[in-house]
Formats: sequence, C-alpha cells, structure tokens
Amino acid sequence: MPLWTCTEVGCSKEMKSLTLDANWRWIHSSQSTNCYTDSSWDPTLCPDPETCAKNCQLDGASLSSYADTYGVSSQDNGVELSFVTETQYGSNYGSRTYMLENDKSYKMFKLKNREFTLSVNMDHMPCGLNGAVYFVEMDADGGKTKSKGMNTAGAAYGTGYCDAQCPHDMKFIDGEANILDWNSTNDPPIGKYGACCAEMDIWEANSRATAYTPHPCSVTGTYRCDGVECGDNEKDKRYDGVCDKDGCDFNSYRMGDKMFYGRHEEFVLDSSKDLTVVTQFITHDGTDDGDLVDIVRLYVQDGKVVPNSNSSIVGVHGNSVTDSLCNEMKTTFGDNNDFKRKGGLKAMGEALDRGMVLVMSLWDDSLANMLWLDSDYPLDKPASTLGVARGPCLTTSGKPSYLREKYADAAVKYYDIKVGSIGSTYGSTAAGSSSGSDDPWGQDRRLSEVLV
Repeated sequence: MPLWTCTEVGCSKEMKSLTLDANWRWIHSSQSTNCYTDSSWDPTLCPDPETCAKNCQLDGASLSSYADTYGVSSQDNGVELSFVTETQYGSNYGSRTYMLENDKSYKMFKLKNREFTLSVNMDHMPCGLNGAVYFVEMDADGGKTKSKGMNTAGAAYGTGYCDAQCPHDMKFIDGEANILDWNSTNDPPIGKYGACCAEMDIWEANSRATAYTPHPCSVTGTYRCDGVECGDNEKDKRYDGVCDKDGCDFNSYRMGDKMFYGRHEEFVLDSSKDLTVVTQFITHDGTDDGDLVDIVRLYVQDGKVVPNSNSSIVGVHGNSVTDSLCNEMKTTFGDNNDFKRKGGLKAMGEALDRGMVLVMSLWDDSLANMLWLDSDYPLDKPASTLGVARGPCLTTSGKPSYLREKYADAAVKYYDIKVGSIGSTYGSTAAGSSSGSDDPWGQDRRLSEVLV
C-alpha cells in the first residue's frame, strides 16, 4: 500500500507491503501435521517450548488467502479489513497486520516532532468492535536476532508482536512456543508469558466512539514478562507491571462532548462518512531531540479542518494529550495514575524516538466487550460517576458471540497514510505523489519458514 512522506513543499509516495500477524497463521510440522488445533498444542510435536519451535513452521499466505481466509483486501490507496471470513476450515474473526520496510524488516516510524495522518471509513463498524491503527515498539526484525536462532521466520511472517497490555495469547515469544501453563479454555487461550512494549494508539474506534491513547512502559523494546511484571488483572497486579495498561486516553464522549463524534449529520464528525485523522507529536522546543510534551489531534472532513473537542469536565482542561491534562483527568475520574509513574509523555516520546511499528487491525473483545471504548466502564461504578460513560453503546452490545452472528459483514477501511513535518500531511501541500506498484502485499509468499 502507498506511504506518503511529506514536507512543507509536498509529498512523495513509495509502496510498502503489509504482512499478517503470526498468530493468525497455520502452524504445522514439516509433514503438514497441525501443531496447534482447536486452541491446543499437539503434545507430541510440542512437549516443551524449544522442541515445539524446532518441530513447527509458520505457513506463508498467498495473496488470495489474505482476502479469502483472513478478510484483508487491497483498496484504493489502502486496505480493508473484514470482521468475519468463512472458510472450509472454519471462521476467521478480525485480523492484525503490519507495514514492512522490506522482506526482512518492519517499517520503523520515528514520530517525535512529526505528524501522522490517515483516512478511515467506519460506516460498517458497530458498537463492540474496534478498528485500531497504532504503533508498538516491536523489534524491527520480528525478534529474529533476540531469539538466538530460534526464529527464522521474522518480520515477513508477522512475528514478534507486543503491546502495553502484555498479551499472553502470543503463540511464540522470543522464538519459543508459549506453551507453558497454556490455558486452552480461556478466551483467548493464553500461556505463561506475556509480550510487553510501549504502545501509541492513534485511532481506536467504531462508528459510535473513538479514543487516542499513549501507553508508556518502564522497559525498552519488546520484553517477555513473567508473573507480577505482566500486570495481570486476575491477580490484582494490573498496576505492578512494566507497562501502563490504562494509558491516558482522550475520548471526546468521556471528556464531556457527547455530540462530537457519531453517526450522521447531528454530530460534529459524521462517522458514516470518510474521515481524515491527523495526529501531531509536539516537542518542548520544536526539534526532533526535544521532549514530547503534547499529542495534538485534528480532523478533516468534507474539506474542513476540525480541531479536537475541548474537555468540558470540571477540573480537566484542554483538547489534547498533555501531562497536565492526564494528571487532572486521573485525579478527577479517580483513576490510578500509572501513566505518570511510567514516565508520562517523556517516556512515550523516548519510545517514539527509538522507532515503532505500524499496526492496523480489526478486533472484538472477549475480556471486556469493548465497554472501555464505547459504553459504561467499569461496571462496578454507577454510570453517573465521572469518567465511567465512554460512549453511547449498551453494556450488552459488545459480546463477541453476538457481534459475530449479528455483524459478520462489519469492515473497516484505512487509506492515504502519510507522515511528515508538522502541518505537511493535510491540505494543499499534501497532494503530491510519485508512482509505485499497486500490489499492497509485495511478493505472493506461498512457502513456509521454520521458526528455528
């Protein structure tokens, strides 16, 4: 897909490939025997993490299977992700994709003192779903170097995912199978270890609610967590982990403006129509070396530039993510200020400086039914409590079983992705482009690669 790089005088285009996350891919032996079936690992092929990695391979995905199996298809200047895809092997739900620099490395974005812009279409995204575009501090090579030879698939096959939630459902971490303490009855199935790293959520949304959120961590790069450092909720250790799982979210509905974003013309931003989203990463001195002090949001719709909504919550001031707004919001809403403890915007800026991978996904939420994005959350507090109401959706609307049956045809589109100096990626100066291939995936990868 195209990536535009912009300056004050215009934008140039280069074509980049996307690749599917390794967790979605078929895992099998050299004789094409399943290593993983119905949420469980084969005990013969996978008696321990290292042997499993030696015995099992990640399958490649043909260009046709991206659309037919995983619901990922090329669109004009972008990509469409479909929610439910039916195949002869069963149903696929959602997807997660990454932008590649080449067949050996992810594209690494350094966004401090820059802006990132994309256009989205959320018309077919109901309550309970999340069309997410974000950055995570994954290893550029998909963890190949760190795995000491255990992972030979690498970035081209979507390995090495991590985020600030320290997910335990990753099938391979640092080249080893995550089979220890594997719980196949959990939804999703999970293992002993989690994969943690800093995360910058640019766009988490459906057609009823949206938020953008920095999540700093106390660790650098991808980190395999174990025990308390994972910050697991069920062990009441959420705020003892290495990453800020709550983040500092700017959700206009939660910040008091319930008519800023939603379906149709009564809202300032009409989510039933295409929308351009601009995110600016402002440093204290206006240089690439300065500390990150502000994350500014602008929108463009119907040719008009629309500033982000202002907070109307008493005691919370501003319309962008700053340390002061985050501190005020945490205090006013009675939230744990793990954002500040994990270093706030300065730490987030340091992660942006080191380089982060672009992720584009569509997912439902079996853990919290996406209530934290578009409904009342948490449920143990009255809806009238400040900060609880995050969107207009019913608290019963986000159950995956309901969504998968009722809204199987849901989909999201992302296109016109641009990065550049502040103020360069939208408006008349962003119109220029250069020619490139129209194949968003690069070469059709049909062959497997062994993880060792």
